[in-house]
Amino acid sequence: MDRRLALKNMGMAMGYTVAAPTLLSILQSCQSEPKEVWNPVYFNADEAHVTKELVDIILPKTDLPSASELQLHKFLDQFMDQVVELEERDFMRMAMGKFMEKARTESGKETVLELNAEDLEPVLAAALVKRSPEDEMAIYETLGSYQESVEAGTPAELDTDIACYMFANNLRGSLIWAYKNTEYIGEEVLAYLPVPGEYIGCAPVEELTGGKDWSITR
Repeated sequence: MDRRLALKNMGMAMGYTVAAPTLLSILQSCQSEPKEVWNPVYFNADEAHVTKELVDIILPKTDLPSASELQLHKFLDQFMDQVVELEERDFMRMAMGKFMEKARTESGKETVLELNAEDLEPVLAAALVKRSPEDEMAIYETLGSYQESVEAGTPAELDTDIACYMFANNLRGSLIWAYKNTEYIGEEVLAYLPVPGEYIGCAPVEELTGGKDWSITR
């Protein structure tokens, strides 16, 4: 297996290799729950608090609902519990732990539960800074060495900035996928065609959908 490709897919991004109906079923079940109730099944109290803050930093409320209004923090919790394999869970929990500790240290707060959006946003922004191809290659080489040590059962420690990079990018990718596949966004924002019509092989997007991306057919 291409280790670099495997490492790029670690953690929450692994959901893209799972059959879409499985993810959509989890997504729909989360959206049907009462908004005021959340009893995390995978995240501990610190992780749940930070996840709910982060999803709204990445996808805040505008003229569209925020990520938390669409209950995507609950989706991520269920996704980690039901879909992600143990190895990837361990990796993402480690990476998230480093992210939370960096935010706590830099903010001067005593506990993770005291962190708010103002504390988390600069750490997230730094983790999501676009890297050059050379820098990305160096990151994945470091990850490869880390994973080899883990598999060999030898002591391994991953650099905090690399761990934050992996956590933030996997979180953002999974969150955007989930947001675009919610019922509200799929039917009210994207181009939605519940019963597919004729096939048009080549035509301008502006002509077909008014410039909107296609929603999946539900």
